[in-house]
Amino acid sequence: MTESFAREGLLGRLRRARAEGGAAANRTAEMPFLDHLEELRWRILWSLVALLTMSGLGFWLVTHFDALHLLIRPAQPYIGDKLYFLNLTEPFFVTFKLGVLIGILLAFPIIAYQVWAFVSPALLTRERRAIVPALYFGLLLFLGGVALAYFYVVPATAKFMLSFQRGSLTPMLTVDKYIALVSKVLVAFGAVFELPVVVLVLSALGLVTSRFLASKRRYAIAIMTLAASMLTPGDAITVTIFMMLPLILLYETSIGLARLVERGRAKAAAARAEEAPDALAEAP
Repeated sequence: MTESFAREGLLGRLRRARAEGGAAANRTAEMPFLDHLEELRWRILWSLVALLTMSGLGFWLVTHFDALHLLIRPAQPYIGDKLYFLNLTEPFFVTFKLGVLIGILLAFPIIAYQVWAFVSPALLTRERRAIVPALYFGLLLFLGGVALAYFYVVPATAKFMLSFQRGSLTPMLTVDKYIALVSKVLVAFGAVFELPVVVLVLSALGLVTSRFLASKRRYAIAIMTLAASMLTPGDAITVTIFMMLPLILLYETSIGLARLVERGRAKAAAARAEEAPDALAEAP
């Protein structure tokens, strides 16, 4: 399975799947590939339309429902109710950035559907059955990561960082820097919580195994440390530490999920092996 997937590639499987599903017999060999590119173009176009539309909706939500205050609230006991801005255009661009960020989050289900509709014809039935629940599981994990960052990491980081030199320094936090920090932390924690889903999908496709993940644990921890340093702001070491612990736990969870997938695959193979002699015996 793994060798054939790597040899043929996803593009080849897409071309073959669509050619078998609806290509006419008298079409040339290039037509399925051209149809494939045409569909890809339309999927990208609809994704861009969804992104632009939801970004406009996000801008409206930010201006009418004070979304900025929701981002200030976790650190409010430590930074106060108001933030500063240093130039005339900063309030507009902060609102615009928040609108785009909300638009990306709102458009993500549509974009994910477009990706799935494009890729799913190349997948086997058992692969689709494993991936579809994983997508819903991934949504819950993303929300869990965002909630952890919002309710615990952001206030703990603000409390820790503002505890230094309080007798000599007065904080004057600008809205642009603060929103950039909080947005990056929320998205980063939501993204890293998707690790079990990524491993589950790769395991269902036969690309990784639990033994491989367990044997590469040391390298994985080193890579996770580097990823946490890159995903979190460089001047907030506490956020990097907060991210490292869930990453290690999620990696161990991913190994367990990979083992479950392998056991399910082994049981299915054993059931098919038991049915094969019965089918041969019943054959005339």
